[in-house]
Amino acid sequence: MRTDLLGLSADSLAALTNRGLVKRAGKEATPELRTDADGTVHGSFSDGLTATLPPGGLDVARCTCGATGVCRHVIGVILAYQRLPAEAAPEPLPWSPGQVTDDELTAKIGARLMAAARRTEGTGFTARVRRATPTDPVPQVELATATVRFLVPGDLGFVHTDAVAGSRDDVIALAVWAFRVADELHPGVPEVRVDVGGAAEAGTGSGLERALGLAGTVLREGAAHLGQGLEATIADVQRHLDAAGLRWPLLAVGDLAEQLTSYRDRSSHYRPELLAGQVAELHARHRAVTRPDATLRSSVLGTAEAAETPLRRARLESLGCRIRGLGDQRIAEVYLAHSDSAMVLVLRRLWDGDDDGAALARRRIATSTLAALATGNLVTESAVRSASRTVRLAAGRISKTTVSPSRGDWSELPPSLVVTDFAALSRELDALTLRPVRPRVEAELVRVVAVARVEAVTYAPGDQRLDAVIVDQAGNTATVRATHTGAAPGRLDSLAAVLAGEEGEPRFVSGVVGRTAGGVVIEPVGLAAGGRVVVPDLQPAGGSGRLMVAEDERHEPLTAALLETRGLLAEVAHHGLAHLSPTYDDRLAAAARRLTVLGLHRIARAVTAFAATRTHDSDEAVEQAWVDAYLRLDVALDLH
Repeated sequence: MRTDLLGLSADSLAALTNRGLVKRAGKEATPELRTDADGTVHGSFSDGLTATLPPGGLDVARCTCGATGVCRHVIGVILAYQRLPAEAAPEPLPWSPGQVTDDELTAKIGARLMAAARRTEGTGFTARVRRATPTDPVPQVELATATVRFLVPGDLGFVHTDAVAGSRDDVIALAVWAFRVADELHPGVPEVRVDVGGAAEAGTGSGLERALGLAGTVLREGAAHLGQGLEATIADVQRHLDAAGLRWPLLAVGDLAEQLTSYRDRSSHYRPELLAGQVAELHARHRAVTRPDATLRSSVLGTAEAAETPLRRARLESLGCRIRGLGDQRIAEVYLAHSDSAMVLVLRRLWDGDDDGAALARRRIATSTLAALATGNLVTESAVRSASRTVRLAAGRISKTTVSPSRGDWSELPPSLVVTDFAALSRELDALTLRPVRPRVEAELVRVVAVARVEAVTYAPGDQRLDAVIVDQAGNTATVRATHTGAAPGRLDSLAAVLAGEEGEPRFVSGVVGRTAGGVVIEPVGLAAGGRVVVPDLQPAGGSGRLMVAEDERHEPLTAALLETRGLLAEVAHHGLAHLSPTYDDRLAAAARRLTVLGLHRIARAVTAFAATRTHDSDEAVEQAWVDAYLRLDVALDLH
């Protein structure tokens, strides 16, 4: 009995080939089958063609039609074999990909790729392991640049990755080893993130020394006193981090440089707390990998996967688009759900000029417009995915990309991307690794949120912000929050119109989810209503609807105290330690007293310690005390 062929579902066959081929195979005449003693299945068709399927997977299948790769006749033989009268079969035993031996892996991918996998294991890597469930019987592992799915228990011939065949087969070994760690440390847990290999050695340094020197310069002098002479230093730090493969610190330094440029250009994109957060993040990542109980380097520094990975034929469903202005440039980010890997990828484009979202909607990307990509379904064989989950369309293969309109049927997306229970989403956000040391993965928190009803839509004129309270089926509430920007002047009007039902009943909101003051907040990038996808950032300005003006927002005392103190500490990154006002220490002391009254004793002590070091300690001690205080505040706000 070929249990491997019997275990292949229509979805599994579509993943290994494509759905159109499976449909065509189902329309073929049923072939005449025979099976050899070694399990090889032969199928003879009425037109004289013969397809042969030896054990070992579809890669070893053959057909006399002469097609390159798997053809419809091979799929037709599998479908015919599955229709044979079922034989009595023993109850399948529980199986985990971790049971695959290294000898089996070597036989599958070869000694050279096993050696490459061992090198990756030596540096360490992080993986998300999802075990088989009744609703999704296929175990899978999500790695930095590929997702691996084990379609048939115990048979490596039917392993699917979203990388082009042969380009990254070493990820099969990495996925098996990830399952071994999960089976040992977290048996029975349906979904878990694990660190594999690469035991960190305390005291060996993080490789961030130059980046920390740059961060120290920013703290001492402040953005207000740094000139363009720092650009050469930043470029040198970035080259060093890139050469060392320290992906996440490299991205943090890039954001830091962007904030300094924004301040110099007097751009509204500049925020002192963002600059301070990037300085603190570099220190947090350094500490996480150099202390005695060091965290695995690959998960904190992003060293596991640096290369891009070409994807197989991929179907990507757009969830919308965000337009950002950066000086005299416009950045469009299209969010694409990749169902095979249960993740969201980001297609990013940058244009010079000050066009707004409605004008950018007509700009072309490859063979389509931005508006079509942001509201459509993309089928492509030219996608290349990075470790941080950005995606680009390879220049030489654009002709293999097609785009069709989407109806916004987002309920068919993988359950991990669709939120129907706001309380469960809140628990998921609570379980995340602390943000300063989390992998810098694009669109990590982009979700599709089901809307049972819209309770209220209000507008805060002072902040130019729209807030909409939405409700799930259980009665839990979340807030859809959008702020006006000149790069997308139609954002608020369009969002209000859709939520008011002017485009049809709103079914879903897609966006970046997070928490503020204990509540779930969604920053929207798209909406599904009236059988289509609406992208607020690409709509023209001008709406006739009148919004209810919200009362002045007053933070509850705990949040207000944390925000006020964080802003006070962020002044260090803005003005510089050497240029703070004479009253700064008095303001610090007052903030520490307020935190103490509210019961935040550890944060208050950290703020007080920073103030104390400023009077007599070295620059390095002052910087470390500032980092201690800022990280405690930043984490407290995230958790609150």
